[in-house]
Amino acid sequence: MCASLANQIKEVRDLGVDIAVVVGGGNFFRGRLESEKFGLDRAVGDYMGMIATVLNGLAIQNALEKVSVPTRVLTAIQMQAVAEPYIRRRAMRHLEKGRVVIFVAGTGNPYFTTDTAAALRANEIGANVILKATKVDGIYSVDPLKDKNAKKFKKIKYIDALRKNLKVMDATAISLCMDTKLPIVVFDLTKPGNIKRAVLGEHIGTVVS
Repeated sequence: MCASLANQIKEVRDLGVDIAVVVGGGNFFRGRLESEKFGLDRAVGDYMGMIATVLNGLAIQNALEKVSVPTRVLTAIQMQAVAEPYIRRRAMRHLEKGRVVIFVAGTGNPYFTTDTAAALRANEIGANVILKATKVDGIYSVDPLKDKNAKKFKKIKYIDALRKNLKVMDATAISLCMDTKLPIVVFDLTKPGNIKRAVLGEHIGTVVS
């Protein structure tokens, strides 16, 4: 997966597009869910989840550098031996130099999801769009894996996504994007070439705007 992602990011970077990646850690540890499962304090579970994102960020960095893409990992929780502390101006400078910036450790605060971190970082760096990479090809009225009558939305307004409680992103992230009018494209990452298609404006997945 890391190799596929690295190749797709390289394709887009070669077009002259600046890219920042916000990484989750759910394959290792999901803060809220695991906290409930193991009886952990929620804040402790969230910090464990944030640290899990660093593992994925380093893996993606390694994969990108194998295909000669310069990167920097910036973390909201300081761990200077493996990543730079997140500073907005530093992130902007790396992007100006053509590096792919990988944001890890969420916002650095418990009770906030990776989605919220993505919306926050995207707004801080002045991104044009958030590409929300998932395992499904857009937003549906209900889970398409559970209901064959699920309706796919090609476009949906922020407020409707909130009202329908569609779970594509958490409410805090969608509300922040709505306030700043930052569009979100939800698409299937498992299909090779989809990141480039989304960047070039092809109608894949669902646009939230």
